[in-house]
Amino acid sequence: MSRRLAIGVAAACLVAGAGAAGIYVYFFSGLRTTPTALTLAPASTPSPGAAAPAISDLSGRWQVASGSVAGYRVREQFVGQSSPHEAVARTSTVSGSVTVTSAGSGYQADDLTFTADLSGLHSIDQVAGRDVSQRDSIVARDLDVSQFPTATFKASSALLSSDLLSGATDTISIPGQVTIHGVTKSVTATVQVRLNGATVEVAGNVAIQMTDFGVSPPQVGFVTVEPSVTIEFQLSLTKSS
Repeated sequence: MSRRLAIGVAAACLVAGAGAAGIYVYFFSGLRTTPTALTLAPASTPSPGAAAPAISDLSGRWQVASGSVAGYRVREQFVGQSSPHEAVARTSTVSGSVTVTSAGSGYQADDLTFTADLSGLHSIDQVAGRDVSQRDSIVARDLDVSQFPTATFKASSALLSSDLLSGATDTISIPGQVTIHGVTKSVTATVQVRLNGATVEVAGNVAIQMTDFGVSPPQVGFVTVEPSVTIEFQLSLTKSS
């Protein structure tokens, strides 16, 4: 082999090796981070002589306020990886309301309706060497966001403890319906509720199968997406009446 040919072959091998390394980093890197699930922040301990709660009665209409977020988490399996990666996307465009009335020793929440704008979903997990924002356009396409721009949770009623007025956290299960992609299915939301000053803080999740809503797991080279999805939310509610 001539010296010039040998150099050319060596250069080609280096280029191919660099390309292969790039592909490896892009698809198979173990440098992955996933945000923790949306939950209520740890409750602060009232200081001695602290002022009384700003709300003495939960009765009234409560609406979603700014700072609320909702989103999903789903597991992706990269080729060559022994464990799945949890992809997470969230939107801060959330609306909704609930009406609360006295009910015996506690309260009853009626007409719970919460809606998330799916066009605002953006990925917030990280995979070294991968632009996870590319996932968002695939999700928008598969959800037909241009035709079905929102996801909605509705429930007729839920019981709340009067202990909320003393700063306690109430954990409840709420049967309801989720509408995604034009399909409505019955679900049960696991929810935490707490009164913080004049704001009711709510956090929870709903487990669904995307295939139940006519959505197939995205097909992307080198990645397999599981059909199980966790919808999660963290809401701030303020009293409007």
